[in-house]
Amino acid sequence: MKLSHTLLAAAVLGGALVVSGADAGANWGELCAKCHGENGKGETKMGKKLGIADLTDATVQEKFTNEQAVKAMKEGIKDKEGKVAMKPIENLSEADMKALAVYVRGLKK
Repeated sequence: MKLSHTLLAAAVLGGALVVSGADAGANWGELCAKCHGENGKGETKMGKKLGIADLTDATVQEKFTNEQAVKAMKEGIKDKEGKVAMKPIENLSEADMKALAVYVRGLKK
């Protein structure tokens, strides 16, 4: 009986992880890909205009923590001249932002 509860719990948690990952991918596609590109390379029209870094590059990813990524999502990013380079993401929970940060880590090649 104890083993079946453990297996059930593992199945439920595993399913939750898959759903969370799918949500992060969907959120990326809806909220981030326009500028960062589906693959994270920033090779979109807007990405090139803004000089967005290639998020698949390990050296780029070493420059920020997941916490810094979440902060950027919450507060947005300004360039050196104080102009908005990335607007804050609205209507997204902190948990979803954390999942997006993990998703970004998965883009690294």
